[in-house]
Amino acid sequence: MGVKQALRSLDAFPRAEDHLLQKTQSGAIVSVIGLVVMVTLFLHELSYYLNTVTVHQMSVDLKRGETLPIHINVTFPSLPCDVLSVDAIDMSGKHEVDLDTNIWKLRLNGHGHIIGTEYISDLVEKEHDHSSSHHKHDGKEEHKDHTETFNFLGFDQAAEKMIKKVKEALENGEGCRVYGVLDVQRVAGNFHISVHGLNIYVAQTIFGGSKNVNVSHIIHDLSFGPKYPGIHNPLDGTVRILHDTSGTFKYYIKIVPTEYRYLSKEVLSTNQFSVTEYYLPMREFDRTWPAVYFLYDLSPITVTIKEERRSFLHFITRLCAVLGGTFALTGMLDRWMFRLIESLTRKPSSRSILK
Repeated sequence: MGVKQALRSLDAFPRAEDHLLQKTQSGAIVSVIGLVVMVTLFLHELSYYLNTVTVHQMSVDLKRGETLPIHINVTFPSLPCDVLSVDAIDMSGKHEVDLDTNIWKLRLNGHGHIIGTEYISDLVEKEHDHSSSHHKHDGKEEHKDHTETFNFLGFDQAAEKMIKKVKEALENGEGCRVYGVLDVQRVAGNFHISVHGLNIYVAQTIFGGSKNVNVSHIIHDLSFGPKYPGIHNPLDGTVRILHDTSGTFKYYIKIVPTEYRYLSKEVLSTNQFSVTEYYLPMREFDRTWPAVYFLYDLSPITVTIKEERRSFLHFITRLCAVLGGTFALTGMLDRWMFRLIESLTRKPSSRSILK
C-alpha cells in the first residue's frame, strides 16, 4: 500500500469527479478553436517532416577527360533553315572529327507551325591557335570559304537554285527551330548559330547586306546536362525580337559542375550556370555578320546537392512543443473568458472544483 500511495503522489494529472466540474459555452468554443488549431499545426508539422531538404556543399572539381553535353532548343522566326549553321569552337586546340552531334532543324511557317524537318551534321570543330581562338571569341570570324563553287562570271547552278529557294522562304516569312545536343570537350569555348555557313557573296546576294539579317530568337531551352529538382536555367524562355535593325547577341555563360544526390543514393552529374548578356548593334561599315553566340567557361568548383530528411526525433520534439503550447494557450484563454463573463454577469459561481 505504501508503494501505491507513493506512486499516486507522482501523478501530475489528478482527476476530479464529473459532477464537480462545470462546463460552459465559452469553454466549448475555445475547445473547438483549439482543436482546429492543433489539427492544422499537426498537418503542417507532418508535411514539414515528410518533405526533403537539400544541403549544398562545395569542393574542387576533379573531373578530367569528360565531354560537356549542351542541350539547345532555339527558334529563329525570321531566318530560314537553309541559311542557319551551328558552329562549335573550344580552347583545346584539338581537331575533332566525327564529333558526336545530334542537331535537328525544323522549318516553320509564318505562324510558327512545323512544315519540314531536317537533320544536320554541319557542326564545325576547328583547330586553332591562341590568337585565332581569341579571334573567334570576339566574334570576328568570316564566312566559310566556298569560292571554289563560284567563278568570276557568277554563281553556279546549285548556288542559284539555293538563293532562289531562300528568297522565296524569306518572302513567305519562314523561320527555323534548331534543337538537339552538342557533345563538346570539357574546356572553355563557344558555339554560335548564324549565317556564317554561307559564302559571303551568296549571303550578300540573299540579304543585300549584313544589316538585313534578322537574328531575332527565342531560347526555349539551354542546359548543360540533365535537369534535377529545383534547377533554374536562366536563359529558358528568353525572347529577343529585333525590328528594323540587326546585331550580334553574346551570352557569356559561367558553368558550375553540379552533383545531385537523391535520398536513394543515386547520383546525377549535371551542370548549372549563370549568364551575362551583351548585344552589339550592326554599324553601317561593319564587315562582320550578325550571329547569336554562347561563350562558356567552367568553374573550378563543384557544387554537391544532397537530399536529406529530417529526423523523427526532431519531428516529435516540434510536435510536442506546438501541440503542448496550443493546449496551454487555449486553457489560459478559457480561464480569462470565464472570469470576464463572470464579472459582467456578476453571478457568483465556482469554476472547477467545489470546496
